[in-house]
Amino acid sequence: MKKFLISVCGLLAAALSMSAQVYLDPNAPIDARVEDALSRMTVEEKIAIIHAQSKFSSPGVARLGIPGLWCTDGPHGIRAEVKWDEWNQAGWTNDSCFAFPALTCLAATWNPALAQLYGRSLGEEALYRGKNVVLGPGVNIYRTPLNGRNFEYMGEDPYLSSAMVVPYIQGVQSCGVAACVKHYALNNQEHNRHTVNVTVSDRALYEIYLPAFRAAVEQGNAWSIMGAYNKYQGQYACHNHRLLMDILRDEWHFEGAVISDWGGTLSTDEAIRNGLDLEFGSWTDGLTDGSSNAYDMYYMAQPYLRKIRSGEVGTDELDTKVRHVLRLIFQTSMNPNRGFGSMCSEAHIAAGRTVADEGIVLLKNDHILPLQEGKRILVVGENAIKQMTVGGGSSSLKAKYEISPLQGIRERAGEANVRYVRGYIGDTGGEYNGVTTGQLLADNRSAAELTQEAVSAAREADIVIFVGGLNKADHQDAEGCDRLQYDLPYGQPELISALAKANKNLVVVILSGNAYATPWLPETAGLMQAWFSGSETGHAIADVLFGDVNPSGRLPFTFMPALNDYPAHQYGAAAYPGINDEVEYKDDIFVGYRYADLYGRKRPLKYTSQGVAYIINPPKHQPVFPFGYGLSYTTFAYSNATLLGNVVSVDITNTGSREGKEVVQLYVSDRKSSLVRPVKELKAFEKISLQPGETKTVYFTITDDMLSYFEPDLHKWTLESGTFDLLIGSNSAAIHVSVPYVLKATR
Repeated sequence: MKKFLISVCGLLAAALSMSAQVYLDPNAPIDARVEDALSRMTVEEKIAIIHAQSKFSSPGVARLGIPGLWCTDGPHGIRAEVKWDEWNQAGWTNDSCFAFPALTCLAATWNPALAQLYGRSLGEEALYRGKNVVLGPGVNIYRTPLNGRNFEYMGEDPYLSSAMVVPYIQGVQSCGVAACVKHYALNNQEHNRHTVNVTVSDRALYEIYLPAFRAAVEQGNAWSIMGAYNKYQGQYACHNHRLLMDILRDEWHFEGAVISDWGGTLSTDEAIRNGLDLEFGSWTDGLTDGSSNAYDMYYMAQPYLRKIRSGEVGTDELDTKVRHVLRLIFQTSMNPNRGFGSMCSEAHIAAGRTVADEGIVLLKNDHILPLQEGKRILVVGENAIKQMTVGGGSSSLKAKYEISPLQGIRERAGEANVRYVRGYIGDTGGEYNGVTTGQLLADNRSAAELTQEAVSAAREADIVIFVGGLNKADHQDAEGCDRLQYDLPYGQPELISALAKANKNLVVVILSGNAYATPWLPETAGLMQAWFSGSETGHAIADVLFGDVNPSGRLPFTFMPALNDYPAHQYGAAAYPGINDEVEYKDDIFVGYRYADLYGRKRPLKYTSQGVAYIINPPKHQPVFPFGYGLSYTTFAYSNATLLGNVVSVDITNTGSREGKEVVQLYVSDRKSSLVRPVKELKAFEKISLQPGETKTVYFTITDDMLSYFEPDLHKWTLESGTFDLLIGSNSAAIHVSVPYVLKATR
């Protein structure tokens, strides 16, 4: 009997112990779960959980049944599996993914609902592959068209980026997979990205470069955020006190985990004090130090533990980091409602094609598009056949399939109606970290021979479609290095001109994530910006070329005629790419259309902010294509702008003969301000669909934050009384209606 009682008591004790394990209860408040788990962990376990154990994973706490985290590169697709401690692929045969369009294409849709669908679809693919954290989206601002990584971001405007990143995050995280918003902050060039120190005014920081990150935190509730490589105020961004502690934690009240970029951690002391939670990819060599595990030599691994054991530092900062990591684990790998996800499903294919369809921007159309049936079509250009999902850096993919532009056009027009010639030779490679395209693109013919072949074929065709642009090779649209020129590479400008002379019915289709010079534009009949549109690239291009889809994409950045027409390139090397690893944002708040709007101003714009004198010389040329620009196969009229209280409305009518989508854009202009402000700023937009002859009324509610500016000397957003103009139009240079708005407020 005594033994029985002892046994019963033991079982009861064990049961009580299990019931007390709050961290295992998915119904308990997450803060309670975090604190319970934290209380059960040793110092050694706490140290282990805040740094990587492989290229893309961090450990959990095996003793407590807490799993680790598995990350994946994935701004627009789930990266192929890599070896435990190498970048090269692991050699799996079942790790192909669906390639979604790059984020410039998503931004060009100007459709937040599609951003949510995109995020949800990507999250399902990550879930299917057992991933907990998607390393994306990227929301760094388009400051220079030379930035090799612009294709991964959402353009030049902070409001557009904010409006598109929030639903993307919500879509990903609805799957129980964390979005990791990157690269926080000021990573606006790839040249010397690991060492460059950025000097920027607080005004530009808060008005231009931070709003999308803030929206990701405060509206999107992002569960994680990734630091950048560059320095700011002399400190690396991955452990930068002002960015991570003062702004991210204290001002925005971020509760998620801060993850280093791979190799972005460079100091144990700063990592401890300045808000880094999870260290990945550091370039330390544990084997040289005699360690059996190089990951133990990370800055926040054994070096941190030694400082604790010696009494040099306490454990308060460590506990805070562990809380953030545990929260991330409970939200993802220990989330019982995650489901199983899916990969390359019909729904994902449809979503990707829809995004590509809506993201394509028709830039010029001299009554040549949509194409008529039965025409003899010549397709010219390497980009018509070259796979674009492999390469470019961390966003390189092992796509299950990729429909080339040529394939898409042939499927739609009929094989017999389409001829192809190469035209130019660009990048003939097709490998990245062990993933290969399998394409054999080598060609020994000279440029003259290729041009002659293309010109001869063009003379015999009814329509010539040139498919060119950039690619994912170094110094193109690629991570790690910037472009070397603004012109299209590989002799494409000369080839386009030669084709135009041979056949006036020339349509140019460009694949790129950046703007480019267009001296050949007057010679062409049509121009289409098709981005890097993923697996369904060819189908989407054909959809728009043949009119199966009415183009509705709008530019997320401004196209200027020449490189020096961008303000970042008007101040010499000090402003870009920097001198002695120092770059000054002398363009201040005048980025993109904010600068282009100064065209026609006769004198430089001079002002002082935080003791720094700024001289903004007006642009010498108007944009080739303004921000928000894009054509349709129908037309729209704006009328009846009305203000009622703080709600402005406008009627939009489809005046053409077919259904179409219009992006109605609201800009706000302050007639008089205590500080210099841009001529106008995007503050709202809505994408609507209209049948021929149909009219819809679009409403915008005017809020204080739309009218405010950041006053750096007071370190606050300021609202001033006065008159504002509410400008509504179809792009930044096409304002169709205007309504004055009088604000009575106290500064």
